[in-house]
Amino acid sequence: MRYGGTGSPVLLLHGHPRTHATWHRVAPLLAKRHTVVCPDLRGFGQSSKPADTADHSGSSKRAKARDCIALMRYLGFDRFAIVGHDRGSYTAFRTAMDHPDFISRVVLLDGVPILEALERCNSRFATEWWHWFFFAQPETPERVILSDPDAWYGGTPEQMGQGAYADFQRSIHDPDTVHGMLEDYRAGLGIDRQHDEEDRQQGRRIRCPTLVLWSLKDDLERLYGDVLEVWRPWTTSLTGHGIDCGHHMAEESPEVLAQTLLDFLRC
Repeated sequence: MRYGGTGSPVLLLHGHPRTHATWHRVAPLLAKRHTVVCPDLRGFGQSSKPADTADHSGSSKRAKARDCIALMRYLGFDRFAIVGHDRGSYTAFRTAMDHPDFISRVVLLDGVPILEALERCNSRFATEWWHWFFFAQPETPERVILSDPDAWYGGTPEQMGQGAYADFQRSIHDPDTVHGMLEDYRAGLGIDRQHDEEDRQQGRRIRCPTLVLWSLKDDLERLYGDVLEVWRPWTTSLTGHGIDCGHHMAEESPEVLAQTLLDFLRC
């Protein structure tokens, strides 16, 4: 975990297969107005790896949400904004749902609720997001990925930045981290879906202002059409739009992303 800056706190959560270092181009721009906190999610990077259980609860977004609250309270913050990208967006969503008194604003990048994705699963989703189901299988995906992590995950220092790439390389070559990242998907198809279903049944929504951003060169619009309409039943105050970049927006379009976040956090 790294943190710095001054002002109201904002917690940045990375996605798969990145680490907290994916924010290295965005965090300094936010830190001019905010205290910025960037952790490795549980199971990812250099953070601890939860013990395996049959229901994968140690890798659930609920467990990771508790981590977020504990971390920010340790740093002295009882209320903060939270931003999550990709898999991190599910933890940001769960943190806002489970701990509404702690979250002032939430930003969700390149994702829709896990339950919505699974209920809308069709042949296009299964073809383009097949990795969700492959990663959820026992043992086999670890063996496949670890046989050649560089070929599997790609990435370059030019795209990611030298330091972030080195951090990423350590992660994808570490068997425990690869397993921890895959456990995030196994939890996603089971216990995380169950938690979303319970929220829907009980009529719970995110209570704070919510910003949803997605990459125009990725596939959310192709899969879901109006991305905001997917999120609307889960929120009470929703805005959002696409950004002209690929999936890893913090690396590809950091200035635009940072300014969009600053504008939203200032409202």
